Amino acid sequence: MSETKDKILSMADRLVRTKGFNAFSYKDIAAPLDIKNAAVHYHFPAKSDLGVEVIDQEIEKFSAFTVKWKQLPENEQLAKLVDVFRKHNNQGNICLMGSLATDFETFSPAMQAKVQEMADGIVSWLTNCLEQGRKNKYIHFKGPAQARALIIMSNLQSSLLLSRVMGPAAFRSIADQLLEDLCQK
Repeated sequence: MSETKDKILSMADRLVRTKGFNAFSYKDIAAPLDIKNAAVHYHFPAKSDLGVEVIDQEIEKFSAFTVKWKQLPENEQLAKLVDVFRKHNNQGNICLMGSLATDFETFSPAMQAKVQEMADGIVSWLTNCLEQGRKNKYIHFKGPAQARALIIMSNLQSSLLLSRVMGPAAFRSIADQLLEDLCQK
């Protein structure tokens, strides 16, 4: 990938996480990078092309994380997932899936499918982690693992939103309580 394309993707990712997908234009990408709008259009003729690529990068990053985490006990894998959200909290970002969910109905079918692929992949991984963690007695909860995975994801996503209003301590409080509730013996 070209350096310019990488910079465009990085800026787009940041803008999606801070402003929302529909709240920025190619000008918002081009100006801080000191490039022309035409350069953004060259790499991404349609904004949905840009969105799909940003999501693809996130899917790849998450996959790489989970490969690294695979050798850890499930409670530590869960803590690593929370750390990903903690990093975004420290940067003033919200998670990509949470940000894209608000604009989902306005996306092209290709971009909607990519958002669904990302969500399904994360929830599937988390469901498996919870099931294995319960089996290995590292994680404790009642009910189906998939329902618990959805609860965890919705809590982590909303904690980043609450942090925008209430400050970073809101995220820390929610994340710490989630881990304590699930990982205590």
